[in-house]
Amino acid sequence: MMVFSFSIKHSTSDSSARVGLISTPHGTIETPAFIFCATKADIKGVTIDQLVQANTQIILSNTYHLMLQPGSELIKKAGGLHKFMGWNGPLFTDSGGFQIFSLGHGNVCSEIKGVRNILKQRTLMNLTEDGARFRSYIDGRIVNLTPEKSVQIQMDLGADIIVSMDECTPYHVSKLYTANSMEKSKRWTLRSLAEMKKYEQKGQALLAVIQGGVYKDLRQESANFANENNFHGFAIGGSLGKTKCEMYDVVAMTTEMLDKNRNVHLLGIGGVEDIFECVKYGIDTFDCVAPTRIARHGVAIVKLNESRTKPQNYINLNNAVFRDDFLPISEGCHCYTCRNFSNAYIHHLIKAHEVLAGNLISIHNIFTMNRLMNDIRQSILDGKLNELKTEWCGV
Repeated sequence: MMVFSFSIKHSTSDSSARVGLISTPHGTIETPAFIFCATKADIKGVTIDQLVQANTQIILSNTYHLMLQPGSELIKKAGGLHKFMGWNGPLFTDSGGFQIFSLGHGNVCSEIKGVRNILKQRTLMNLTEDGARFRSYIDGRIVNLTPEKSVQIQMDLGADIIVSMDECTPYHVSKLYTANSMEKSKRWTLRSLAEMKKYEQKGQALLAVIQGGVYKDLRQESANFANENNFHGFAIGGSLGKTKCEMYDVVAMTTEMLDKNRNVHLLGIGGVEDIFECVKYGIDTFDCVAPTRIARHGVAIVKLNESRTKPQNYINLNNAVFRDDFLPISEGCHCYTCRNFSNAYIHHLIKAHEVLAGNLISIHNIFTMNRLMNDIRQSILDGKLNELKTEWCGV
């Protein structure tokens, strides 16, 4: 059986960008790579065969949602998540830590913008040294999630790469709160590692989440802790700041602190420009719901010169300009959607409220993200990453 390993195939002298290979029990992943979110064991509106045809290397499923429905015990009984959903490639699962954050504080975007939905009941009951206690959003039952339980659930699911449980700190908190939260996450991470050792014979990997908010000294402390322990890799999490510039600064300083021989994952980031920028800092893998979520709202990912309206990486097929546009989303794209359908047809499907619209745009966005990552890997090998970024994003 193949076990987890990470190797660097090529690195650059003018940045920290690198090309690598992650080996897992279910196959290998060429990095940098994008991980698509099959949150509840499916990517909405896209079949596994369509994922494979779009050259997808790895997908992510969510511990929190699957523990509530249908339950990890049932999935384990089915032979693991791979067999349950019919996916044969590498599988990544998160710990449920982000859900702890969002249940307690709301999501990062809402928090930064000052949005509070007072009508939405918070389900988190309390957060203690032991773990998180909350009510299921499905049936109201009380659930306890501990670091040990998080690992157990992820192993029941049969994931190749799992994440240690952490508290994802909000942006609008003090440095003291962030420090105390980081210390708790470190203790939880050691408990996750101890639990993971029970499963070492299965060859899977455990990533430690690097916390510390926007504070360099706290990030350094978290990174030192992770470097000193036997984790297979790292996941950069927590608050990354209020602006893109601040996020880039946090990612850049954090990757500099980490052991360069282990892989680095960036949690929840997936914009085209963000990927280019963070690859330069040594990020190996990314995950984000955005490519398929925006597709369900009629938005396709394109190169800068394919946007047709204003220079950007997205086109909104809801717009009337596409009503009689008989070209594909991207003339240079070889995905199933672009080979067979026009923008006019997809625009019609959107206006007719047909679910096929989201499916077709999702296929294009998945294919495009995979093409982007392949081009990034090749550009690193050729020493032309900056030129490729200009081609996709402009200056």
